Amino acid sequence: MSKITKDEVTKIAKLARIELTDKEKEKFSGQLSEILNYVEQLNQTDTSKVSETSQVTGLTNVYREDVASELTQVDKDKNKNREKLLNNAPDQQNDYIKVKAVLE
Repeated sequence: MSKITKDEVTKIAKLARIELTDKEKEKFSGQLSEILNYVEQLNQTDTSKVSETSQVTGLTNVYREDVASELTQVDKDKNKNREKLLNNAPDQQNDYIKVKAVLE
């Protein structure tokens, strides 16, 4: 039977960067202890005859074929590629894409 102390709740809260009142620490101490006790109870359950399950709904992912479109074709002429790129940029200067400063 695991018992989470208020000091352990305080440490967990500090790691999670959340502030708790003494009343909340007491409340969470009990709740976390109950959760750990339930997990211990689950660990004692014999699951040796139960097959592994990772998905129970029967749904599957549907993927589309990854095909390049006319818009994504790369031209052998690198200048044309650069021109296409610059034409799509919202702002440009001296054949470069102009962006706002990231660092101060």
